[in-house]
Amino acid sequence: MWRAGAGAATTVCTVCRSIATNSPGVKVHLPQLKMHFISRSFYYFHYPNQNLRYPLLKTSIQQFSSLSHLPFRKTILFPVKYGCQPHRNFIVARLASRLLKLRYLILGSAVGGGYTAKKTYDQWKEMLPDLNDYKWIVPDFIWELDEYIDFEKLKQALPDTEDLAKLLPDFDRIGESFSLLKGFFSIDPTGETAFNATDNQGFETADKKYRKATDKEKADQLQEELVRTQLKYQRILERLEKENKELRKLVLQKDDKGIHQRKLKKSLIDMYSEVLDILSDYDANYNTQDHLPRVVVVGDQSAGKTSVLEMIAQARIFPRGSGEMMTRAPVKVTLSEGSHHVAVFKDSSREFDLTKEADLAALRHEIEIRMRKSVKEGHTVSGETISLSVKGPGLQRMVLVDLPGVISTVTSGMAADTKETIFNISRAYMQNPNAIILCIQDGSVDAERSIVTDLVSQMDPQGKRTIFVLTKVDLAEKNVASPSRIQQIIEGKLFPMKALGYFAVVTGKGNSSESIDAIKDYEEDFFQGSKLLKTGMLKTHQVTTKNLSLAVSDCFWKMVRESVEQQADAFKATRFNLETEWKNNFPRLRELDRNELFEKAKNEILDEVISLSQVTPRHWEEILQKMLWERVSTHVIENIYLPAAQTTNSGTFNTTVDIRLKQWTDKQLPHKAVEVAWDTLQEEFSRFMTEPKGKEHDDIFDRLKEAVKEESIKRHKWNEQSEDSLRVIQHNALEDRSISDKQQWDAAIQFMEETLQSRLNDTESVIHSMVGPSWRERWLYWLSRSMEQNTRNETKQELEKMIRVNEDHPAYLANDEVTTVRKNLEARGIDVDPVLIKDTWHQVYRRHFLKSALSHCNLCRRGFYYYQRHFVDSELECNDVVLFWRIQRMLRITANTLRQQLINSEVRRLEKNVKEVLEDFAEDSEKKVQLLTGKRVQLAEDLKKVREIQEKLEAFIEALHQEKDS
Repeated sequence: MWRAGAGAATTVCTVCRSIATNSPGVKVHLPQLKMHFISRSFYYFHYPNQNLRYPLLKTSIQQFSSLSHLPFRKTILFPVKYGCQPHRNFIVARLASRLLKLRYLILGSAVGGGYTAKKTYDQWKEMLPDLNDYKWIVPDFIWELDEYIDFEKLKQALPDTEDLAKLLPDFDRIGESFSLLKGFFSIDPTGETAFNATDNQGFETADKKYRKATDKEKADQLQEELVRTQLKYQRILERLEKENKELRKLVLQKDDKGIHQRKLKKSLIDMYSEVLDILSDYDANYNTQDHLPRVVVVGDQSAGKTSVLEMIAQARIFPRGSGEMMTRAPVKVTLSEGSHHVAVFKDSSREFDLTKEADLAALRHEIEIRMRKSVKEGHTVSGETISLSVKGPGLQRMVLVDLPGVISTVTSGMAADTKETIFNISRAYMQNPNAIILCIQDGSVDAERSIVTDLVSQMDPQGKRTIFVLTKVDLAEKNVASPSRIQQIIEGKLFPMKALGYFAVVTGKGNSSESIDAIKDYEEDFFQGSKLLKTGMLKTHQVTTKNLSLAVSDCFWKMVRESVEQQADAFKATRFNLETEWKNNFPRLRELDRNELFEKAKNEILDEVISLSQVTPRHWEEILQKMLWERVSTHVIENIYLPAAQTTNSGTFNTTVDIRLKQWTDKQLPHKAVEVAWDTLQEEFSRFMTEPKGKEHDDIFDRLKEAVKEESIKRHKWNEQSEDSLRVIQHNALEDRSISDKQQWDAAIQFMEETLQSRLNDTESVIHSMVGPSWRERWLYWLSRSMEQNTRNETKQELEKMIRVNEDHPAYLANDEVTTVRKNLEARGIDVDPVLIKDTWHQVYRRHFLKSALSHCNLCRRGFYYYQRHFVDSELECNDVVLFWRIQRMLRITANTLRQQLINSEVRRLEKNVKEVLEDFAEDSEKKVQLLTGKRVQLAEDLKKVREIQEKLEAFIEALHQEKDS
């Protein structure tokens, strides 16, 4: 528009100079070829050798231009020379000459007007965006859906001829100017031209008119007209885009219903986002994951980062707070085209409908929960990325990462390292040489308070990948005293940083309940009436979040196209290095990553648990009976058998035994039996888990199996009701005293002998440690006794003399007996304590009792006959054999009961616990990393990740080339 106006003004000025140059009174040399043949004939006929000189007007002609920025030049005054006036005799010839010259004026005006119209048309064409970028939106088959397109509505949306006519030059004003010029050359009746008659008056009138319409007013008028035109066509474009969204949505919905039987390919941005998600989990030492482009949104706290991101995503998806830190972790948002406006987390299948306020509130709540979970105890922010995908009609395809706002001061309630942590997170994302930095600056605060601009200038000093965004421009226009300061910010002259582009946006009035549509309308209304835009401080392409999103998307895809192939080559080289390392270190093993190894270990563990059910009942009963007797034998001997054996007759013996057995059964025995059963199950389970499998054994699973075993045992709880039923069974077993045959009698005697012999051996060992080595060991092995051992040995010998004198001595020493022993030892020069005498007596008497019991057990081998006759007419009494038979029978019945419970219930419950533990471990990545470690695992993990990234990158590059070619 400006250039068109400049062209028209230049044309008019050229015509004026032409007229002034060829006017009478001006010395001019006209070539003959450019004169009319009539003028040429008169000229040479009357004045063949005379050079005519005509007087020139004594005035200056001010050339007018509609451009305020063009300099004004004054025409040089020509010298006036008076001479003869021979033209009076050739009025007809001169009139014809003037009329012939007038056609050149009209022709020049037509050419100038056409040139101006062409310039205006070209500028309109340049203002319209390149719609080739939107070809991907409309599929090839869209042309078959002409019945859904309202062409009449599209026709009405286009500008009409009246609007175009308003933008054309004012031909009436141009005609008036030519009429004025024509009057300058009109001939009055006296033969004088009007040019001479209006020498002073005509130009003075013109000067007054042009002074009224100054160049500044013209420039302001044209500027306002330009802004109105651009806003008008921007609204037309938005309306067309909205209709295109509706058509696109209709087509995608019909595809979903199966009208077009074809599978929609995954979009480019989704493919690229998958690569970034894999890279975020890739924890190797190659740092190639940081070199793929993404848009990093940084800014000071409460500068409006999240609001800008919401405007680009066209939904209020982030948690809100008044002045407090809300973004506590990086949030990666992938924007892509879709038929419905929905949001989905990477690790979830739930879709949030962004057109419903309830789903929006749930999404904001979920993001806040995920942020707080990612923050570790004692910290305020986290570096763990939350991945979110947003799809909707008309969304620009890109990947953005919203980072925590940069703070200047750590306030109460924050961790001491919060400021430094935020700086480190921001640097980690911005130091990627292919990352696009979207620097957000609050326009309502002083520029000197900005922190993020210094950080951005350090990361990107040349500004080759930075886009600067000034938010809250509406508040800045009201509060800033000097509007030129905003212009300096947008032109990049105020801050030390450099940027690819500068944008000014408005993200609402500060009300958290405002909708996106309301914010967009408010932004459009503000910029339409903004003085910043009218005065030319801001350009129309630098305002609104719509233009910002288009620019960021274009920059993002440009960076992707420039760098993605280089990154693919880097991953290809990394893959080759890893494969070579694997072949050299593990040539005979398959490349199993951590998840595959876990599945293999899981199958082995489940097989081993199933092996528990294949253990024979006999094996279970033998183990249970043995372990149960080991647990209860001490109690039976010390608390039941020995006290009962001190009685004088069989009746008292049996009474004592029955009472103590009843007490034991009611309080301790069932619980002890359940403990034994559970410990037996653990031991068998551990044996199967840790038993080497020969060559097939893989020690890489040992830590995992041990952890599964411990966790399963910890979770397993024995059925408490089993104790009650077990108590009844044991009580009934112990009450039975009837030995049916000689075989059971002999088995009871053997069980008694084994038990007593085992106790005797233990007692002999204790006595040996008390008295020290014997004389044989001292001579053969050069051993010696300590002073205490000598004392105990002398005490033992004295106590043995007492027992030999009275073999039926009771189990306890009387006080006078202790005194007697002490005095006997003192007579031999040995000072001994009474406590030592009693301790020694306990072991000496125990050995004597066990030897006597074994002798009596041997006598009872032939006592089954007397037992059947209830020991009538017999001095032999074998009540102790009956006791051991009752104990043995109780052990056998208890083992059988526990075995049934193990096989039928507890083994299955343990197997269920193992499965639950394995499922929990499978979902816990940290647990798997902790339990499956080593160079082999890490190398396989790196190989898997690199291969997956390379394959996805190659698929993405292929799709990118196909889109470019189409």
